[in-house]
Amino acid sequence: MINPNTPNDWRKDVKVMFNSDELHARISALASAITAEYPPNTELCVVGILKGSVPFLADLIRYLELPLHVEFMGISSYGDDTKSSGVVQITSDLTKSIEGKDVLVVEDIVDTGLTIQYLKDNLVSRRPKSLKVCTLLDKPSGRKCEVDVDFVGFEIPDAFVIGYGLDFAGKFRNLPFIGTYHGPV
Repeated sequence: MINPNTPNDWRKDVKVMFNSDELHARISALASAITAEYPPNTELCVVGILKGSVPFLADLIRYLELPLHVEFMGISSYGDDTKSSGVVQITSDLTKSIEGKDVLVVEDIVDTGLTIQYLKDNLVSRRPKSLKVCTLLDKPSGRKCEVDVDFVGFEIPDAFVIGYGLDFAGKFRNLPFIGTYHGPV
């Protein structure tokens, strides 16, 4: 296994797809679209999906011009692999009720669609006023089920991506860009 803390070991295996400036410009535009979607002063419950959405969520909420509160859910379908197992597991649940609330789920990537569909079905059963999904990355070529995503940062091809919250076996989340990984698995 490569050591991400030794720069010369991993940098040759990563190609930048979206740099920091591109990410922040797109996130600002997403926040404007999300803000415009809701009546002024709508209190939004933003649900970040752990762990990959954290950098995206932190930057997105800075641009949102709505009162909001943040919740988190832990969902797993990848484990330490580069492909989704197809088995979705809640590893950490919400701490407050979303009944009657306008809810925005913030995800790092939608790939197979299985995780987000499971999550949407689960959250709808909790009777929110509205439920919308925002993802930084959408990989439609990986879909195993049809799923609607309301706000998409970037559509990407079928590639394994890391950085800006996205990981490989828990590593590379701290990269300030999104890149494709071509190293050993």
